[in-house]
Order: sequence, then structure tokens, then C-alpha cells
Amino acid sequence: MLVANFYACNTHEKEKFEIHGELKKWHKVTFVFNGIESNESASINPFLDYRLEMEFSKGNISYIVPGYFAADGNAAESSAQKGTKWKVHFRPEEVGEWSYRVSFRTGSDIAVSNNKEMGEATVLDGLEGTIIISDADKTGNDFRSKGKIVNGHKGYLKYSEKDELFIKNGTDSPENFLAFADFDQTYRYGDGGNRDGEAQTDKQIHNYAPHLDDWITGDPIWKKNKGRGIIGAINYLSSKGVNSIYMLTLNIQGDGKDVWPYINHNERYRFDCSKLEQWEIVFDHMERKGVLMHLVMQETENECLLDIGYTEVQRKLYLRELSARFGHHLGIIWNIGEENGAADWTPIGQTDQQRKDMANYIKSINPYHPIVLVHTHADDHGQDKYLEPLLGFSNLDGASMQIANPERVNERIQYWIKKSESTNKRWLVNMDELGPHWKGVMPDVHDSAHDTIRHHALWGSLLAGSGGVEWYFGWKYPETDLSCEDFRSRDLWWHQSTIATEFLSSLPLENMVSSNNLINLKNAYCLAKPGNVYVIYKPKGSSNLKLEIDANQAFSIKWFNPRLGGPLQDGSVLNVRGNGNIDIGKPLNESDKDWVALVRLVI
Repeated sequence: MLVANFYACNTHEKEKFEIHGELKKWHKVTFVFNGIESNESASINPFLDYRLEMEFSKGNISYIVPGYFAADGNAAESSAQKGTKWKVHFRPEEVGEWSYRVSFRTGSDIAVSNNKEMGEATVLDGLEGTIIISDADKTGNDFRSKGKIVNGHKGYLKYSEKDELFIKNGTDSPENFLAFADFDQTYRYGDGGNRDGEAQTDKQIHNYAPHLDDWITGDPIWKKNKGRGIIGAINYLSSKGVNSIYMLTLNIQGDGKDVWPYINHNERYRFDCSKLEQWEIVFDHMERKGVLMHLVMQETENECLLDIGYTEVQRKLYLRELSARFGHHLGIIWNIGEENGAADWTPIGQTDQQRKDMANYIKSINPYHPIVLVHTHADDHGQDKYLEPLLGFSNLDGASMQIANPERVNERIQYWIKKSESTNKRWLVNMDELGPHWKGVMPDVHDSAHDTIRHHALWGSLLAGSGGVEWYFGWKYPETDLSCEDFRSRDLWWHQSTIATEFLSSLPLENMVSSNNLINLKNAYCLAKPGNVYVIYKPKGSSNLKLEIDANQAFSIKWFNPRLGGPLQDGSVLNVRGNGNIDIGKPLNESDKDWVALVRLVI
């Protein structure tokens, strides 16, 4: 850990805090204060009855960043519950001189109050100074080389530093990814049994033993040898092109009953400093590997656990703590909740206003322009009931879709894109959970070809205009949605999914629209910038493909293998000239299988 140089008002103030990390653009810069002594169970609650914030400013940019109680400052290693350390994480987006000022006050429930003058100032309140930020020097997939993942407002995520799209290609399972045995105070309470039709948890929580050998010397660990399994799993997924992981941060009263940020599963106001510092080690590694954190903050079974669904003290404190500790990360999505809204098996759910209040608070407490989505139910009725009232709502960025029937993925993704486009808020619409619930993406040993999901779910979603995909494992087959230990169980599938997302990433997707009406084949899909470029998925067993072109210009035709990848190939027709319904031919080899046609204007 590097302790950086900095400039404070005087030598006395320097003794009160250190700055850890490299003072570079997009890097995590952590202020570690030697402040008030407390502990996780103190009578004056260090999480609720103190409010640490820092204001950072440079020119017209100003951020107010929340801080948190950090026990001894090294709790990931020591498992400390008490200490004098408090932390603030800052992510500078520009080089040059940044000014900062500390606000540190105490008072009953002050952490969740918007009143800046509430309570009494502590000894650290009012500290100020400057830091000098230099250019980033990272390369490759490391998010620090490309900047923050932001909402591009045209249905796709983008890197803030590059004119480059980020197409989400992730794993949705196991949803209890953070139920990892090497994290402090992580266990499964109760009998672990779940309702019929859900994946059943094993007796043991995750250790990801099949990925121990994927850990590489120099990778992070804690307590001498802990963390290798989960770090190795991230290494493996990243090596396969997987760039996001869906994970619950709270499943008390949910399916797994093994993930929470609190000091125990009956607590709602006090947080486990060592466990959350260990989560942060994992999240830092994900950032270095270019893997986005998809944080799902509750599930349908427990969405009314905090404040009966309202955004009051419990929920605000929960959201504030997550934002203070993790909101600085460059690749992160905040999801209001899995299958949000009442259902037959969970008849008490959040209301529309409660969903909006939760999204509003996330946006207000996190200064880094968080991306906020909501995960849906699997059927049309549940989606329509809960998503319709959210259309046009400014503080929701889109929908994390669950769709039970793979054959309807293209249709439903299109539907919500068009619905949102009719408002002043174009949504990100991602394909994040595939049904049927018992099946999802089966292990390779049970479905080595993956024909159905490649056709309808993968290419069907991406050519509908989806901003990305994540893959759910179902409950019937080994390595389930709750029990998965070995991500290699879907090794062949990661390859196919990555083939698709990498192929599309170089195209002008923000200017392309779903255009199935331009092609003549049933169950074929087309995404097009009409008159310029057309991407067409041709199902296996289909005949020659015809494309409606409304431009009397020349177009080249190439074919891409969605099963194996590789270079573009020539077909039976090399070039065509519009207008009209034009036969673009077929691939020269294995034309009875599925292929992707790329038709581009010849310039």
C-alpha cells in the first residue's frame, strides 16, 4: 500500500490522517482518519450517530463523498471490531489540483439526515487541503485505463474515458456469490431450505475450490491464505471474456440466507467492518480485471425487510454504507432488487413510490452518478405491472430483465426499449435472467451445443438492442443458481457468449435499431442502421436470406460463425446493390446451421 504525499493546512493536521493509494486519475484515493474511538456495538452507534463526509472540488466539479467507520483501519486482516480509523474513498476524474474539506459531525441518526448543520462538530470537522492528481498509467482491461462505466443514454453502457461501448457479458449465478467461506462472519442460518422451484442450497457455503489453481502469485489474499478461491474464480471468468458478476448484498429471509453486511443476520443498524473490507479486496480485484459489480440490494422475498419497504432509517443507512464503501468503483450497477414487486409466493412487496424513493436516495447519496436498474419478474403481467409506472422516471436507468420463455426474449427486449423511447428517458434494457427457472443455461455436459439459448436468448437479446446479458443457471442441473462452485461447468457457453458480445462491440450500436421487418425468415433477427449496416442472425435449417434494402448503393456481405467465432467468411453472394428485397445468399459451409450475416455499405 502506498501512502501518498499530500498538502494540508499545517503539520498538526497531517498527524490526523493519511492518504493511501496512488494520486492518479481514476485510482482509488483513500483518506484514513485517526478520529473518534468506537466499536461496532458502541452505545453511540458509529454507523448511524456519526456522519463523515468530504467535499472534493476542482473548477466546476464538486463531489460530496460519504465516509464510514473502519475499526482499526486494517480489519480485513485483524477482524477488528473497534478502533479509531474512519475512511473516505475518492475517485478523481481529472488531473490537476483538487481541494478537499472534511465534515465530521455527531448526533442521533445524523448519518441519514440531510441537515448539514445537524449535531455537533467533532475534532476533525473543517480540515481542508489539496491533492495533486496525475495521469493514470494502467492498461488492458483494468477499468482505470478506460475510466468509469457510464450510462451512454442510448441504451448502452460506455467507458467514460474512451469512445467505446461496454456490452455486459456476465454471470447471473450464483446469486449468493458473496456467501464465501473466507469472508468473516459468513454463514447460512436456518435449514437453508427454499420454496419449490428454487435452487436448493448445499449445507456448506461457497469456497470455490475448483478455482484455487486459478489464483496467481501476486493476486490479493487476506489473513495469509484466505480468498484464493473467489479471486481465482474472477480470474477464470475474466479469462473467458466474462465482464460482470450479478450478486446479492442482502438475502436475509431470502433464498440463500447467507449474505448480509451486518454484524449478524438479526441486525439492521450495525455493520461488519472486517467482512466489508474483505468484500472490498474482491471488488478491487474485479476492477483490475475489468469485471463489473452488479450489486442487487435485495430480493423479492425480503424487499420489505427494511422499514417495511420504505426508505427510512434502516434502508437509508444500508444504502449509505454500501455507497460509502463501494460507490467509488468504476464498474458498478446498483439494482433495486431481484424480482422486485409482490408475487404469488411473496404477496407483500414494495410499492411504486417505494421503488422510486429507493432509487432517489441511491442517486442522492452517491456522488459518482450511479447507474440504477430494477430486476423484473419473469412473466409479461409482472413486468407490465411494475415497469409501466416507472417509464420516464428520471432516477431509474433501466430494466434488468428476467424472461421465462427464451423464444420471447427478442420480442420483450424490443418492447421495453420502444416503450422507454416514447418517454424522455431511454432505458438500458439488459437480458439478465433466462428461464425456464429450472433450466437457465445448463452445464456443458448436459447441453454442449447450447443451440436454443444461443439463438433466442443471446443473439435474440443483443439484436433486439439489449445493452448486455448475464446468465442464470437454474435449479435442476448441477452447479445451480445457489450451489455453483465451478464456473468451468459452463466453459463452452462463456466462449459462445463472448463471441457474440465482442463481435458486436465494434459496430455503431447506438445508431442501430431492431429491424426484423426487413428480413424474410421466421425466428431470424436483424439489428440495423438502415442504408449503412445490417447484422442478421440466420437460424439453423433456414433457407437463403432476403433483406429489404432502401438504398440504391453497393453493400458487401460477410458471414460470421456464432458457434465458433473466427474471421468473417465469404458466402454465395459477395456484393449486392439495393433497392428492394434482395437475396444475400448463404454461407459456403455448413449452411444448414446458424450464421450471422454482416451487410455493410461499400464506401
